[in-house]
Amino acid sequence: MTQSPKPIGPQLGDASGNAITAIFGRSKAVIGVVHLPPLPGAPRYRGEAVEDLYQQGLDDARAYLEGGCDGVIIENHGDIPFSKPDDIGPETSAYMSVISDRIRRELGRPIGINVLANAAIPALAIASAAGAGFVRVNQWANAYVANEGFIEGEAARAMRYRATLRANGIKIFADAHVKHGAHAIVADRPVEEQVKDLVFFDADAVIATGQRTGHAADLGYIRMIKEAAGLPTLVGSGVTPDNARAILDIVDGVIVASSLKYEGVWWNKVEKARVVAFIAGLKA
Repeated sequence: MTQSPKPIGPQLGDASGNAITAIFGRSKAVIGVVHLPPLPGAPRYRGEAVEDLYQQGLDDARAYLEGGCDGVIIENHGDIPFSKPDDIGPETSAYMSVISDRIRRELGRPIGINVLANAAIPALAIASAAGAGFVRVNQWANAYVANEGFIEGEAARAMRYRATLRANGIKIFADAHVKHGAHAIVADRPVEEQVKDLVFFDADAVIATGQRTGHAADLGYIRMIKEAAGLPTLVGSGVTPDNARAILDIVDGVIVASSLKYEGVWWNKVEKARVVAFIAGLKA
């Protein structure tokens, strides 16, 4: 007897196996952001020794992890102004691969990769080379207008590229209604529907953000994202010692940076004492 083919729909965006617990070994994960300084090829790079750049990234990662964070995500946040995905040079992937591999090897904790702006394919290449557990993609489905111009969802290209690398174990953390952009293009559809598009396109976790780096999202908005996703959900901006516990009552993890830097400014170095106090506050 000929068997009927398996249905296509239900297993897409399958949430079986929680990506947060799979990577970090626990729920309610705290992920610090390593904002790399300007890398060679970026406008703000001034010829600093590459080893010094690597050491800055490693120092920040160590401060997060020794302070009690569960892992880090490594970003080329110093490469302002950010290029569109197809304009990012191979040098960015090369330098990020080296520092990411060093962080993972020396500190032995989970890492993720985010290549700005919205460069899912370079992020997957770096993650595969450096042994990262996940990548963050700011626009996974649909499209929006960002600082860099018109940005389209990368899901179709990225999932095929991940399959080519035989790197299906690398999880996709996708932003919903991401910060630093205008969503008028898709404003005829509720945010909840846009979140479900991420699930339909096989994201493993969903990230809610405020309007910009360091800006906190409203708790009601975060709860709406979480309920619409039906996937592990994180908050990726504006997390502080004052709101972290309330946020973690709703979601499965937080991605935090600015409030753990000296003077609370994202481009400063990570202050280990702030990290320790932040984690202690969560445990209190």
